[in-house]
Amino acid sequence: MARRCELTGKGTLVGNNVSHANNKTKRIYRPNLQTIDLVSEALGNSYKLKIAMNTLRTVDKVGGLDPFLLKAKDAVLSPKALRLKRAIAKKTAAKAA
Repeated sequence: MARRCELTGKGTLVGNNVSHANNKTKRIYRPNLQTIDLVSEALGNSYKLKIAMNTLRTVDKVGGLDPFLLKAKDAVLSPKALRLKRAIAKKTAAKAA
């Protein structure tokens, strides 16, 4: 599986280590990915997602998994997160009607 956050699409970046003598060597910056159980209040289940810890802070700030997914763009979400977003949207639309 790729080293990519399932909710924000954050991935690896490439840069340089620069020594005191200004020698440059390639290095990789990896996101801090962890597998976390997030609870969907609309669906009433918990889901395991591989997300960056920075994303977890954002999910908490927004108010949980459901509001975060409903505001997220489809292009950055993984297929699993996209299915989850559609299920949440369907459930909230049924509740509102």
